[in-house]
Amino acid sequence: MSDTLQDGLEAYRIGPKVRTLRLAKDMGLAQLGEHTGLSAAMLSRIERGQVFPTLATLLRIALVFGVGLDHFFGPGEEEPVFEVVRARDRLKLGDKTDGPVSYLFESLDFPVSKSRFQAYLAEFPATAVQSKPHSHEGAEMLYVIEGSLQLSIHGKTEVLQKGDSVYFDAGFEHSYRAAGGQRCKVITVVSGGNAAGKEGS
Repeated sequence: MSDTLQDGLEAYRIGPKVRTLRLAKDMGLAQLGEHTGLSAAMLSRIERGQVFPTLATLLRIALVFGVGLDHFFGPGEEEPVFEVVRARDRLKLGDKTDGPVSYLFESLDFPVSKSRFQAYLAEFPATAVQSKPHSHEGAEMLYVIEGSLQLSIHGKTEVLQKGDSVYFDAGFEHSYRAAGGQRCKVITVVSGGNAAGKEGS
C-alpha cells in the first residue's frame, strides 16, 4: 500500500470508530468475531489501525452495529428526510458464520445513517434448531408475517401465529425457532440496542 493511500485511510480513523461502536454495545472482541467471522486478534489489529479492513469486512461490522458505511467514511452531511432501501440491495446473513444457522436476517434500515432503531426481516427455516439465548439493551418487537414462531424468554415460552405480535424487554435472555414444522418469517424491530446482543452462557 502506498504511503499516500495509507495516510488517506488513516485520516478516517476506521479502527477507533469500530472500537467505539463495540464498547458502546459492551461487546468483547471474541463476541464481535462470532458475528463477523474474524478472529479477535484480527479485530484488535483493525481497531489499533495496524490493518485496514476490506469493504466486505467493514460491511459486516456495520451490519452488526446497525450503521451504514458512511459512519466510517461519510462527511457528516445533513440527514435526509427519508431514505429508501431497495429489496435488491439488502444482504441476507445468518445468525452465525459457521455451522447450521438458526435463522437468516436482512437489515431493513441499512445503510440508513443514524437510525433510531434497527429493523430486520428474519426467516426461520422449518428444520432449524432454537437460536442461542441472548440479551441486549433496549426493547424488541416481533410481528409474524408467515408461519408460526416459538419465542422463549425469561423461562416462559409462547407460540406466535401469523398476524401476532409481541413486545418485550430485550434485557431478558430470549431465543426463537420456527414452530409447526413450517418456515416462519418475522419483522423484528429493536430500539435502544442491537439484536446481535450478548449470548448466554
